[in-house]
Amino acid sequence: MKLKIPFYYHIFLFLVLFFTFYLWDIGVGNRKLDSVFSNKYFFFNTSFVLSIFIVYLLNFYIFCDWFLNKKRILLYFLSIAVSLLIFAGVRYFLQEVVVFKIIGRHNYVEESRELTYYVRDNFFFGLPAVILSALSYLFWQFQSAQQQNQELLLENKKAEFQMLKAQVSPHFLFNTLNSFYSQLILKEDEMAADILVLSDLLRYVITETDKDEAVLSKEIQFIQNYIHLQKKRFEDRLFLDFTIEGNYSNEKILSSALIHFVENVFKHGKFNSEEEKAVISIRIKEGFLEISTFNYNVGSENYSSTGIGFENLTKRLEYMYKDQFVLEKTEENNTFKAYLKIPLKE
Repeated sequence: MKLKIPFYYHIFLFLVLFFTFYLWDIGVGNRKLDSVFSNKYFFFNTSFVLSIFIVYLLNFYIFCDWFLNKKRILLYFLSIAVSLLIFAGVRYFLQEVVVFKIIGRHNYVEESRELTYYVRDNFFFGLPAVILSALSYLFWQFQSAQQQNQELLLENKKAEFQMLKAQVSPHFLFNTLNSFYSQLILKEDEMAADILVLSDLLRYVITETDKDEAVLSKEIQFIQNYIHLQKKRFEDRLFLDFTIEGNYSNEKILSSALIHFVENVFKHGKFNSEEEKAVISIRIKEGFLEISTFNYNVGSENYSSTGIGFENLTKRLEYMYKDQFVLEKTEENNTFKAYLKIPLKE
């Protein structure tokens, strides 16, 4: 996993280290302010922090990326010795060559500049740069992995959501076409008006149901057209109380949620007895929409046995509204009740 770390993060860390050395000299080293900011200490401290910064970047972008990123832990530990050798070489060049030419003074006395002692001594001073670099790399790797996991989870949720919605439209479309086919055979004189209604239904299915949200007025018009076609199917034997209360216009709701309830009433309910009427009620009030349905079941088939089902609807609602909705169902004495309450979005 290739990390994309803003470089200003490293610059900020370098500046923190730079000023930390001055504060250390003042607070712990008990040096006077004017001596800390003298040319000698300025050049030596700056060159030391710059050496740390160079090795920090080298370890972060090369050794960590080569080995830690690929879980080659043993090779990474071996690379630490290389990083420390590079630190010793860089520090020696900056302090004992460059700074010496500028101010005419060495940081290490002549005996300490002996190769083996200098390298051994700088292994200790260079180790914090390697540790800090590795910790920074692991931190950003963890952050990046968390972000990728969240993005993957979101994409999976979206894909699942689209799959759930895809189950609605074809199912409804074929049921409607079958009903319309039956009424065309018997009612050719009303064909023109009904074709217009069906055209509106198909247009809505094709253009609107692939969206996350639907305009409430369009969703209700869709339901009214759906019920209109169902009346053609049942002729004068459709005993259904369908009511809408409240004002609505451009509020938005979860796409295809309402038709789910309506379609299941027609799929599982009885309509041929006035004593066993089905009920579909939609109520809009105080920023919420409520839909409740009631029907007597046909035969032994229940709401949960076929179709997209209660579970899939629940997943869609959870994705859209989190815990801001109420969804209930009750099956008893060969009857079925369903209820949904969701907030409306402006």
